[in-house]
Amino acid sequence: MSKPSVTEVRAGGQPEGIKERVNEEHWAGRLYMRDISPYVSTVFIRLGVPPNPITYLMMGFGVLAGVTLAFGGLWSALLAFVLVQIYLLLDCSDGEVARFTGRTSVAGIYLDRIGHYVSEIALLIGLGIRAQGELAPGGWVIAGMAAAIGAALIKVETDNVVVARAKAGLPEKISDAAMQPRSAGLSLARKAAAALRFHRVIQAVELSILVVGVALVDVFRGDLLATRFLVVACVAVAALQSVLHLVSVLASRRLQ
Repeated sequence: MSKPSVTEVRAGGQPEGIKERVNEEHWAGRLYMRDISPYVSTVFIRLGVPPNPITYLMMGFGVLAGVTLAFGGLWSALLAFVLVQIYLLLDCSDGEVARFTGRTSVAGIYLDRIGHYVSEIALLIGLGIRAQGELAPGGWVIAGMAAAIGAALIKVETDNVVVARAKAGLPEKISDAAMQPRSAGLSLARKAAAALRFHRVIQAVELSILVVGVALVDVFRGDLLATRFLVVACVAVAALQSVLHLVSVLASRRLQ
């Protein structure tokens, strides 16, 4: 077992249904990264690397993507995109290693959540600094920080459902029916928002793709207008989604 094959790691690290997890599996994971990650996971397993250090590594690449993005120019946008892809790869790999080796843990889940928090926060702050044009206090830096706070708040709202249920002695698992708002109007609005998927603008993978696009526009125009437009969009999406998500939670039966 010290030198498992990629096929064995894929079978043990990617149990049936893992790609179909609606709220946990990213579309990029389903589309291509879960096909790549077992090769990397196999290397980690053969080297005897535990899952938690892989999670720390994931976190490091996520933060490094944000730091890189803060620098101007097309090269930094492209490098940040590559770093986010590595971040996603490691995010798949740590869980695969944990499942294959039987080393899943509460600490691992906790670290994984923290990794997503700090990575998305770093990326949005980096975008704000990039829009400012220099590493100095300014309105665009504040805007990037505001978007980062909004993105973190959305995750807090999601995670605190589990916390509140645990404190109340309720089971962690929530039925699909309980997820739906009790109001027909709110239910329709929730479905419309889910269909538009505008909340993905502030998520790491999607944001890294958008950044490359606006960086190309900035190079063509010779200014930072496109990047600044993206910052405004991120602030708007973060503010709107944090309110909508809170209303969705309170209007459903998730806390009952």
